[in-house]
Amino acid sequence: MQTEHLLLYQDSRRLEALSDQSIDLAVTSPPYPMIEMWDSTFTELNCDIGKALDREEYRSSFQLMHRELDKVWAELYRVLKPGGFACINVGEATRSFKGRFLLFPNHSRILQGCWEAGFDILPSILWRKQTNAPNKYMGSGMLPAGAYVTLEHEYILIARKGSKRIFSQDQEKIVRQESAIFWEERNTWYSDLWDFKGARQTCGVREANNDLRRRSGAYPFLLPYRLINMFSVYGDTVLDPFLGTGTSTMAALAGGRNSVGVELDPHFTVHLEQKMAKPGLREELNRYPYTRLLSHLQFVEKFTREKEHPPKYNNDFYCFPVVTRQEKRLKLLPLQKINKIEKGHYLASYGSDREALELAYRAVRTREAETVSFSQQRFSEM
Repeated sequence: MQTEHLLLYQDSRRLEALSDQSIDLAVTSPPYPMIEMWDSTFTELNCDIGKALDREEYRSSFQLMHRELDKVWAELYRVLKPGGFACINVGEATRSFKGRFLLFPNHSRILQGCWEAGFDILPSILWRKQTNAPNKYMGSGMLPAGAYVTLEHEYILIARKGSKRIFSQDQEKIVRQESAIFWEERNTWYSDLWDFKGARQTCGVREANNDLRRRSGAYPFLLPYRLINMFSVYGDTVLDPFLGTGTSTMAALAGGRNSVGVELDPHFTVHLEQKMAKPGLREELNRYPYTRLLSHLQFVEKFTREKEHPPKYNNDFYCFPVVTRQEKRLKLLPLQKINKIEKGHYLASYGSDREALELAYRAVRTREAETVSFSQQRFSEM
């Protein structure tokens, strides 16, 4: 199996390079309107935004910024296939204007923009970003009517283009079954509350422009990796119209999906190209399927101990127990090689069935899994 990965350095409000109905899933995090670090980004898109900010016209500034994002949501609707999902991570903004402390509801305004573009709006995920910062409480602290509640969460908005996706062909059904997630993953991933830390805002590239880190709003790898596994299947194409430091592309690589990443800021170009050529990238990304397999084996051990019997079914490929019939064909694809075709164009290949089996075998043999004796026995018999 091979996947293709494109990096496009252009304006995502006009995705002429992408055909209608060519994308299966969009996963992204746009610049957040009314967050000061992105004022210049929005002003470059529309000079009226800068004028409104200078005049401290906060309502019109907020709306003008979102009107530029609305153009992206309309493009997403055009390029998505029927039944395709758009997953948008966004946080609210807080800011003082003329002595008034205000919250700007970015998530509700984006939902409005997606609705007007034609999307069906689905239940959202509340992502609680853990923090122990001593200054997280805003305002006068212990005195009533002078403090504000903490803002420690962001939203993952989920919208769909039209009706539920249909898998009608036999091969489509097989790929869908192979792309299944574990039962215990389903119980966590499809919750409307996610609780894990945000990404450290660094790009890891030395360059003359030291402002790059400040302009990055990267989310943690786990966020797009979960969404890609939840809302697409192997061989699908994932689009991120605000690629930034390339986390969505990395998650697509690890998940066996094609990807298209679009980035307007030219300062990210060097970082993205270096990231794709990074030594050890394959091993780094393969840790995620390793971890999923290991976590499942640990789950099975706990399940068997508590229920006094293993889960009901066996996976056809790995021969370890699974809870439901839908997991019987599940298999994870180890990344084997990433080849650069030209700037911004990469092909990735994935291991054979035997290599995937060995991936699971090595996971079982790790020190953390030494207690999974019955699973080790199953592999030793194969």
